[in-house]
Amino acid sequence: MRHPNDNGFAERRTAAAQAKKELLSKFASAPKPTDPEMQEKLAAREAIATAREARRAERDAAKKAENERILAEAKALTEAAEIHEKAAAEARQAEADNRIARVIADEAARKAERDRRYAARKARQG
Repeated sequence: MRHPNDNGFAERRTAAAQAKKELLSKFASAPKPTDPEMQEKLAAREAIATAREARRAERDAAKKAENERILAEAKALTEAAEIHEKAAAEARQAEADNRIARVIADEAARKAERDRRYAARKARQG
C-alpha cells in the first residue's frame, strides 16, 4: 500500500529516528525514583497500603469475634437443648416407673383379694 505522500526510504527512516528520540526524551524527562515528588508519592502509597492493612486486620478481628460469639451462642443453645431433653427423658422415665409401680401394686392387690377369697372359701368348706 502506498503512502499518500509517497515517502521514500530515507524520509521514513528519519521519521522513525525522530519518533524514537521523542520517546526517549519523554522517558528521560520522567521523574526519577530519587526525586522528592516521587518519594512523596511512594510514601503516600505506603501510608494507604498500611491503612488498608489496618482496616483489613480490624475487619478480620471483628469477623473472628462475631464467629466466636455465634459459636458460644450455639454452644449455649445446644447445652440448653441437651438439658431440656435430659429433663424430658427423666420425666418420661419417672412416668414409666410410676406406671409400673401402679401395675405391680394393682397386681398385688388382686392377688391379696384372690387369696382372701380363697381363704374365705376354705373356711366355709372346712
